[in-house]
Amino acid sequence: MAITLGSNQYGKAEVRVVTVDRSTPRHVLRDLNVSCALRGDFTAVHLDGDNAHVLATDTQKNTVYAFARDGIGEIEEFALRLARHFGGAYDWLTGARVEIQEYGWDRIAVGGSPHDHAFVRAGNEVRTTVVTVDGADAHVVSGLTGLVVLKTTESGFAGFPRDRFTTLAETDDRILATAVTARWRYTATTIGSAAQESAVSDYAAAFAGIRSALLETFAVGYSSALQQTLFAMGHSVLEAHPQVAEIRLSMPNKHHFLSDLAPYGLDNPGGVYHAADRPYGLIEGSVVRDDVPAAEVAWRATPGFC
Repeated sequence: MAITLGSNQYGKAEVRVVTVDRSTPRHVLRDLNVSCALRGDFTAVHLDGDNAHVLATDTQKNTVYAFARDGIGEIEEFALRLARHFGGAYDWLTGARVEIQEYGWDRIAVGGSPHDHAFVRAGNEVRTTVVTVDGADAHVVSGLTGLVVLKTTESGFAGFPRDRFTTLAETDDRILATAVTARWRYTATTIGSAAQESAVSDYAAAFAGIRSALLETFAVGYSSALQQTLFAMGHSVLEAHPQVAEIRLSMPNKHHFLSDLAPYGLDNPGGVYHAADRPYGLIEGSVVRDDVPAAEVAWRATPGFC
């Protein structure tokens, strides 16, 4: 039996980058969390402690800040720039993975008008992207986390199997709430010798359209199960956005239980609920096109999905 080194990568995690565009009196604030990982021939350092093929993680951090000096653009574009740089920096590097979370800030309203240089953090929703450069291919997986949604009716849960451990009552009218984590893979990006062509011409517009499709589909129609809603949301994205090859969703069921007010001599006609923190059902799934090749390398090291 031989013991050998398996797949591996290394890099700098969670480089916090805040940029301020001061080119006009109305400043533009960007707030990113950038993680990069390099892939290639690192056998010598693992087996012999030979650092000749190890680009220091501190160098990777400095590169992120230096690239930010020239502007961020869309986070997908920034991640592609970094991943292509790292992936081609040395002949022993075969690829790179760059993950970015962007935190939103809203302008503070003063006298009813948005302020030029004062901001307030915009809730828990985070825009994400993961770019993987693998040889001549680049894969872009974008998404969002912390998109908390709720509908007060048009949801039920019935017809499930019952055994001696089942106590849950069937219902045809309940609150349905979840915190959506969605990641979608755009069709392949090609790295050419003369040009770098992207499958997406406007990442900002694509993100806005996909987010809108997710929200509108959640809101409209009766839900017999969160699984049904998950598939419908993913289906609507692929139907409206041909540049998306597949979408994966992770959606906890944020349970709301009707409070029992009978001990106080009160009825409760669907007005007062207990919002349970845990445990919770966790519904995960993917919706894919059958005519687009799989690209599991694009998802490597991206946890949280089936």
